[in-house]
Amino acid sequence: MKSSQELLAEAGVDSYLSKKACQQPTWPDREALAAASLELCAKPPLVFAGEADQLRELLGAASAGRAFVLQGGDCAETFAEATADRIRGKIKTILQMAVVLTYGASLPVVKIGRMAGQYAKPRSSDTEIRDGVELPAYRGDIINRIGFTEEERTPDPARLIEAYHTSAATLNLIRAFTKGGFADLRLVHEWNKGFTKSPAYSKFEQMATEIDRAVRFMGACGEYFDSLRTVDLFSSHEALLLDYERPLTRIDSRTGDPYDCSAHFLWIGERTRDLDGAHVEFMSKVKNPIGVKLGPTTTPAEALGLIERLNPDAVPGRLTFITRMGADRIRDSLPPIVAAVRDSAVPVTWVTDPMHGNTFTSESGYKTRQFETILDEVRGFFEVHREAGTTPGGIHIELTGDDVTEVMGGTEEIDDKKLGERYETLVDPRLNHQQSLELAFIVSELLQH
Repeated sequence: MKSSQELLAEAGVDSYLSKKACQQPTWPDREALAAASLELCAKPPLVFAGEADQLRELLGAASAGRAFVLQGGDCAETFAEATADRIRGKIKTILQMAVVLTYGASLPVVKIGRMAGQYAKPRSSDTEIRDGVELPAYRGDIINRIGFTEEERTPDPARLIEAYHTSAATLNLIRAFTKGGFADLRLVHEWNKGFTKSPAYSKFEQMATEIDRAVRFMGACGEYFDSLRTVDLFSSHEALLLDYERPLTRIDSRTGDPYDCSAHFLWIGERTRDLDGAHVEFMSKVKNPIGVKLGPTTTPAEALGLIERLNPDAVPGRLTFITRMGADRIRDSLPPIVAAVRDSAVPVTWVTDPMHGNTFTSESGYKTRQFETILDEVRGFFEVHREAGTTPGGIHIELTGDDVTEVMGGTEEIDDKKLGERYETLVDPRLNHQQSLELAFIVSELLQH
């Protein structure tokens, strides 16, 4: 009987090794990397192929307007913050946003967390210089540490194993919360507990009261649906670090197809979507539903090339385009891309990332975003699709369940002075709980038109 690694080789999974891989660390200890890779290859999968197939079907429904995708979580997870309280806070925020969208727009919501694997981040430079000292850039907890010392910044393959175990613990808690009663709609009021009172909180409470009344009515009529008790929350991250993704790739015993079992949904970033690059090549070989970030420099020809490479069989839900244009460019840059994809007749799920194209540095030196600008890009995304006759299929945002002060604006009126009160992100600024709820209410209104 052939080994799993032999079967993966026969499936062509390793063809990416002949391609250029951007945004990868320089591992100083290759023997340690090889040992970590072998250990990961022997580990159980973090997710299962059948779950990925289920998500692909749901994303296919979203591409046709029969569902809406909500993808959210940290810009960069850290090992230290993989605690029960923080994970629960993110899950509650996603659940609340999903309820707002479902109730307001009468659409099923596909819930995907940027959780249990979002540990690697691309960098604009391989090194960082402080006070004349040059060290490797921080590339996420899966590679090195944030502290500015040679020991902390040296890429360490042992962190690949720590990432696996932290992801496994996070997924275990996600499943416990979403399948063990925490997500029961009869407890919809409970999801607000622990959050700061706010206008968004009050608006959610009003909606929760209406939902509660509807659920009680069904109960009085003798009807109660199991689907109200649990939810499916799928995991996702950017498939950036190929030395992590390849060892966690498995052959599905049902079909003989390869799946990247580090997450249900994986995406290729704006900096690694080269048609001839290693990331596109690797992702073309696995059967997971996958996404690609498209920035404002994307051409229609590039988008069509990505479709040809990543979804040649035109499978609904296989390919998601996550647009990150910037509020000032989306209405000009996105229409020709959408038109070209529409005319190709290949199903694509369109999702907007209104965060990454709108980042700037405040006067006080904080990397931040304006809530109103984020909303403007979301509105532009809907406008473009309505004019093209295509479907706005979802939203992809960076959020936390904590009351951080990282994004300016919103009803809290976070200004430059308030940014320093609870600015906790190590990489990119995130919407806090209230801002996330505010966004959900606005998107639900857009979906009604």
